[in-house]
Amino acid sequence: MYFHLILTDNCNLCCSYCRAKAFLDLDESEGERAVEIDENIPIELAYDPEVLYSFLRKDPAPTLTFYGGEPLLRADLIERIVREAPVHRFMMQTNGLLLDRLPADIINRFTTILVSLDGRKELTDANRGEGVYDRVMKNIRQIRANGYTGELIARMTVTERTDIVDTVHWLSGNPDHSFTSVHWQLDANFAGDFSQRTFAEWAADSYNPGIRTLVSDWVDHMESAGEVLRWYPFLDPMEDMLLDRKSLLRCGSGHANYSIMTDGHIAPCPVMIGMKQYYVGHIRDADPCRLGRIDIKGECSACHIRTFCGGRCLYSHITRPWDESGRHLVCETVENLHTALTNALPRVRSLISDGTITPGDFVHEKFNGCEIIP
Repeated sequence: MYFHLILTDNCNLCCSYCRAKAFLDLDESEGERAVEIDENIPIELAYDPEVLYSFLRKDPAPTLTFYGGEPLLRADLIERIVREAPVHRFMMQTNGLLLDRLPADIINRFTTILVSLDGRKELTDANRGEGVYDRVMKNIRQIRANGYTGELIARMTVTERTDIVDTVHWLSGNPDHSFTSVHWQLDANFAGDFSQRTFAEWAADSYNPGIRTLVSDWVDHMESAGEVLRWYPFLDPMEDMLLDRKSLLRCGSGHANYSIMTDGHIAPCPVMIGMKQYYVGHIRDADPCRLGRIDIKGECSACHIRTFCGGRCLYSHITRPWDESGRHLVCETVENLHTALTNALPRVRSLISDGTITPGDFVHEKFNGCEIIP
């Protein structure tokens, strides 16, 4: 089983699409009002790590992903847990500013590190703060120099400021860094800000056409270089298309990937902090191999691409911060992705058939923190 371990709710940044929204006058949502939140959940991890270890020992091959807030604010806990926990593999999602707090022998134990970076320096600093890009890049170069050989994923947040084609190509091919993979997530339907956005126009005029261009570029690269670039919103669904394999939520939330809150309760998603009616147990007595499943229901159930999309996002499905028209626009971006990949499928199969690429080129670590469907 895969587990996100939330070490702290604190963060050392106030990104425009994340914590900065707490200072905005957002739209109210019926869905958000209906969700009961535990206001007393601790900000910092508040149980003995030995309780965590006892829980993990019940799983034959647990994977632990450190998460926050910013998990490296608790580098002391990360180092302790990496040294002590009975864990099959470690991963981490971080903003990258504090990667220099961990010694090389700990960093090098990680199979995957997702680093939040929104693209070029100007865009990243506009979203995340002046000087963030340079500090993150310095740390990334340093961990590579210190022997880190694991997967390093550039994890973008995409907003109306993003030129998706330029940004993905730049992150994928810039020699100034050592990212092996790229993932992106739309800042859409996560907060009640739809009326303040130009999302509809941007999605129609920039993002959706950009996705079609990127899919074509992705397959062009397979043909010319014999390499499948690890662009996760394409990589994971295309592998399933080739195998004719259906998917639940592609991030794994609620069926393969659970999150351990700072008080030890287990939630289906790391974003669902304090949403106690969706908790599936507590680490002190739960069996990690028999956790309850939380499924996407409602309007997604009858969707013709349900087994491609999986429902996109459990948190958004429950809270519904955007109204129906806004949610429909997000669904259109998924439809666009599905159509682009479906149209590319015969060409990909042909490249496999002639030996330019192999099915093994699409194999990847499932549930590694990438939401997959943007």
